[in-house]
Amino acid sequence: MATNLKNLSDFSHTTVPDGSAYKIAIAVAEWNADVTGSLYKGAYDTLIKHGVKEENILSVPVPGSFELTGAAEILLNKHSELDAVICLGCVIQGDTKHFDFICDAVANGITQVGIKYSKPVIFGVLTTNDLQQALDRSGGKHGNKGDEAAITAIKMAHLLVTI
Repeated sequence: MATNLKNLSDFSHTTVPDGSAYKIAIAVAEWNADVTGSLYKGAYDTLIKHGVKEENILSVPVPGSFELTGAAEILLNKHSELDAVICLGCVIQGDTKHFDFICDAVANGITQVGIKYSKPVIFGVLTTNDLQQALDRSGGKHGNKGDEAAITAIKMAHLLVTI
């Protein structure tokens, strides 16, 4: 695993634009709630830290990671003023192929929604072998994927308005 030796949420090497002009939605899966709750807190706190106004953050819960694609589609369809959508979820490997189907569908679906709307739709979904890896990536020793998703949303929203 590439994360074994470092915290992936270290952004000291990059500049993060001011987020005060952006409206960003966060769709968060309720499945694996301990993990996704930490992802959400990381994303929300990081958006606020980088200037996104509280009133410009729209948060919506969805049942599971599979529903993130539909939520992103609904959000961008109903709220054209959004600059980005962050999708947060966690899929943990089990004993069946269900993991493979869900991960593939969610990754492709999120990509397609972003292409359809020409807006950043951020893949903040953990796809781990076990619960410990998920905990390590949701505020543990390898950082918080929610932080990373929020930084990506701000940077991509900035890219969209500057090119």
